[in-house]
Amino acid sequence: MVGKLKNLAYLRPIWRYRGFILQTVKREFQAKYRNSTLGAAWNIIQPLAMILVYTLIFSQVMRAKLPGVDSHMAYSIYLCAGILTWGLFAEISGRCLNVFLDNANLLKKVSFPRICLPVIVVLGALMNFAIIFLLFTVVLVITGNFPGRALLGLAPLLVIQVLFSMGLGMMLGVMNVFFRDVGQFFTVAIQFWFWFTPIVYPFSILPPTAQHLMQWNPMAPLIGGYQKIMVMGQWPDWSALLPVFVLSLVLCAGGLYLFRRHAGDIVDEL
Repeated sequence: MVGKLKNLAYLRPIWRYRGFILQTVKREFQAKYRNSTLGAAWNIIQPLAMILVYTLIFSQVMRAKLPGVDSHMAYSIYLCAGILTWGLFAEISGRCLNVFLDNANLLKKVSFPRICLPVIVVLGALMNFAIIFLLFTVVLVITGNFPGRALLGLAPLLVIQVLFSMGLGMMLGVMNVFFRDVGQFFTVAIQFWFWFTPIVYPFSILPPTAQHLMQWNPMAPLIGGYQKIMVMGQWPDWSALLPVFVLSLVLCAGGLYLFRRHAGDIVDEL
């Protein structure tokens, strides 16, 4: 109980330094396209191109079908929903993994609550995701595949995913400062993790043994929840997401504990 209260107290500076956090997110977003002619328009062009390519190639050219769904666009929507949301997980966890190493000079020269750095990562990733997912939703509306009220189910899914990604990323990020092999290992592991998650292929085609093993993959019910909303317009299986939510809270608590315990050592090690 005392540890939880200390973790909560450690989060208070986030609100006090909200101006610094928001300005940093804005500056990173602007710097990304500073020297390009079209500027921030690339943040729309690139994901829109990806969505259109997936939609046209798989629905019109390859005529890929999703088992149990009649719509010729079902597989394209299934694939986009999975890849876009996996991209959010990969960006948050990957950037949190290296957030202290990438900001070593800032940590040494400027005095500010170190907990602000993972928050900046999350907000930046959410801003990029919001733009991409909004474009995806517009495409669904235009093609007549809007999922309806079930779209509201995205909010709790997003909360669980962000907690899971940030908690995992913070734990790995702290360990990566002291053991650089952690970063190399995760870079390899996340590639296998992608293919062990039903994103490119549907869960239903897996043999029973593989389906049973998939229950140990926390990203499987998360990605499946998004796909169920976007493809079928149905609410996710909340009972399957409960263990992931609990795991996300455990990872966040563990990440904060490690961060709070080694905050001073991190600067010395860098």
